Amino acid sequence: MRPLTVFTLILTGCGGTSDRPELVWGRQGIVVGDLLRPRAVAIGRDDRLYIVDFTARIQVYDRDGGYLGPTWQTPDYRKGRPSGLGIDREGNLLVGDSHYHCVRTYSPEGRELRVLGGRPGSAPGELGYVSDVVQTPDGTYYVAEFGENQRISVFSVDGVFVRTWGREGTEPGQFSRIRALALGPDGLLYAADACNHRVQVFDLDGTVRRVIGGPGSGRGELSYPFDLGFTPEGHLVVLEQGNHRVQLFSREGRSLGLSGGPGRGPGQYHNPWAMAIDSQGAVHVLDTDNHRIQRIRLRPDSGAGP
Repeated sequence: MRPLTVFTLILTGCGGTSDRPELVWGRQGIVVGDLLRPRAVAIGRDDRLYIVDFTARIQVYDRDGGYLGPTWQTPDYRKGRPSGLGIDREGNLLVGDSHYHCVRTYSPEGRELRVLGGRPGSAPGELGYVSDVVQTPDGTYYVAEFGENQRISVFSVDGVFVRTWGREGTEPGQFSRIRALALGPDGLLYAADACNHRVQVFDLDGTVRRVIGGPGSGRGELSYPFDLGFTPEGHLVVLEQGNHRVQLFSREGRSLGLSGGPGRGPGQYHNPWAMAIDSQGAVHVLDTDNHRIQRIRLRPDSGAGP
């Protein structure tokens, strides 16, 4: 197998964000280890990266881009490919099998363990286009949907439907294409409400706590937030597909720094779809239409505060 294209850039200076990644890797292609428009990523134990691309392949890499294997695909992908990945409380991979209205759980070796959902529709327990899923420490699943259903559905650890909230709209608690979910260190649920250009923050019962962002390209503004996560220090990181950048926020929603912009060079992105944060605090950005991964560090700008 050919080695992946990898080159390293060392960050210098201190404080603030940087447009210079510490690592860029990946090569466009369809052979094992290559990438074709990577679209979702999750980081499991030992900082193993699980990446699904537009061929519907799920591939496993180390944090430096070395292909580890295995490679597998969901049972059927003729209608479309998965668009959300997560890690459950046991270290297994959660796959939002978007066009098949379900969440699949796989062992780290690629063995399917269970399926949540699978019945299309809008009734309680039915699912539409599944964009992402997270599991809380008590085992509860929170599933984001868009398309016919603009909502978040909740299931017990045994897959029993519990409740749902949300509908299409622009008011707090309403959605226009939830692209990703993340559990915050404060125990709240953060939702990337992409076409409303904001992040909504909820109690686990669905009560709105706050809204972060709004449409635009300035600091604190968002354009099509497609993914989000938290640094070990508790800062919120939001990937913006529309602005081709990554933005760092306090949990309260104050912008602390920006990194990126449109382009093909290192530190620039072309329609990035997803990101994940490893145990060392590095952000792995799926630079989708550049067919590569960029690893960056984000720190608050000087004077930005906590």
